[in-house]
Amino acid sequence: MLPLASIGELIASKRKELGLTQTQLAHKARVGLSTLDALENARLGELGYSKITNILTALGLELRLQEASRRRPTFEELMEEGRDDQSLDRRR
Repeated sequence: MLPLASIGELIASKRKELGLTQTQLAHKARVGLSTLDALENARLGELGYSKITNILTALGLELRLQEASRRRPTFEELMEEGRDDQSLDRRR
């Protein structure tokens, strides 16, 4: 499971990649600037589902549920996942 701090790092990275400021993303996602800043800087212990999905949607990202695995993925599984992600990008 991905910890909230790691999700915050990924959100910050995607925001910067898209050239958005924290203020712009907070407005677009309808969350407070202080909430977004705390999330990106790992100072937030909890964040509600609607807030996290609003932020992800504003960045063109989504949550995906999958079966929990007790083992690490194989290289082939990771490569397949990467191919699946790339094929989704082409459909947009």
